[in-house]
Amino acid sequence: MTDSPVAPVITRIRIESSDNVRLEARWDTPVEPLSIAVLCHPHPQHRGTMTAPLMIGITAELVQAGFGVLRFNFRGVGSSTGTWSAGVGEQDDVGSAVAFAAHAHPALPLGIVGWSFGAATSLRWQAREQSSLPWVGIAPPVFSDLTPRLPEPAALPPARRAFIVGDRDQFVDVAELSGYAHSVGADIDVLKGSDHFFYFRYSTVAERVIATLDPTLVD
Repeated sequence: MTDSPVAPVITRIRIESSDNVRLEARWDTPVEPLSIAVLCHPHPQHRGTMTAPLMIGITAELVQAGFGVLRFNFRGVGSSTGTWSAGVGEQDDVGSAVAFAAHAHPALPLGIVGWSFGAATSLRWQAREQSSLPWVGIAPPVFSDLTPRLPEPAALPPARRAFIVGDRDQFVDVAELSGYAHSVGADIDVLKGSDHFFYFRYSTVAERVIATLDPTLVD
């Protein structure tokens, strides 16, 4: 990470997605970013937004480390247009945000971070599009009535991937997620004492994210 505080440049933008949906989004970036991360928030039907505390905490840590961070609200959330589509159109939203970030900084490394619903949806997008971008999934259930199920391991192309979960998670079967991580060749970090929301552990979560997305930026 950088040795001194970084004052981020903050830009509010709109991103075009499928079905004429326009996504509310926000760039937080150092003046000269070294890497780019796209963050995907938790469940839209359960008050998940790009301003969820964990999203804000991770963003601050990533910017301090040299990342430009693109956060967005899925369709129907905040001032994003459109309506909830049970994780189908939301995959298009992930793709649109990734494409926007790649176009804005074509020469920089790019990775994806998702929390819960955002993790499941972005990983399903990777399977659909055969994307090998580095990816970090924070506490996604493997099977759930609340979020899209994670894709079949055989559907995913090789990539640098990692999972982060708390050993007290209220919604995730940790053993089940550990087995899934092994099946897709991903690392998994189980944080002792943390639940689904990782209160007071944002820096620890961000460290794991940085180590996967761009190991060159690890202290």
